[in-house]
Amino acid sequence: MKYSQKRALTLKLMTSLKDNGSWCGETHVQKAMYCMQIIMELPTDFEFVLYKHGPFSFDLSDEIGALRADELLDIKLNAYPYGPSLVVTEYGKALMDRFPKTIGENSDRINYIAEKLGLKGVASLERLTTALYVTSEMKLHGVEDRAEKIHELKPHVSKEAARIAVQEIDAIIEDSKEARLQ
Repeated sequence: MKYSQKRALTLKLMTSLKDNGSWCGETHVQKAMYCMQIIMELPTDFEFVLYKHGPFSFDLSDEIGALRADELLDIKLNAYPYGPSLVVTEYGKALMDRFPKTIGENSDRINYIAEKLGLKGVASLERLTTALYVTSEMKLHGVEDRAEKIHELKPHVSKEAARIAVQEIDAIIEDSKEARLQ
């Protein structure tokens, strides 16, 4: 995938999150992009590590900064307790318009993840994406094994909350199969 296409898909993810009720802070973008790459197999190739609040990509964080520097993305300040929202500018929309085929081929997959994550809070996103991480990166499969690992990695997440997150991410993965085929 070309760099400009990758940027267009990143911006499309942000607009889809916003359209699905997200205030579109960096945490939402980070977690949604991780799900896009793992669940929907979007070839954007951002490298993720398990960090304080779940999977995090320093590459994606740098890219968000570059999108801002290139005036494709802006920030909008929000009232406490929310951090700033990421807002696609007219230049960003113009970049997306340059790649109708790329956007079109990936739109259903992007919208699926945006629908599933758009209204989630940060704590819920942390639990869900950590559940995805232990499933995909650590190759754990049983619900209880994954819930136990999440609790071990993140003691502030109760075993019950971890179990619910594992079950929810499993359902998202299972339901995604139809969106991936479109």
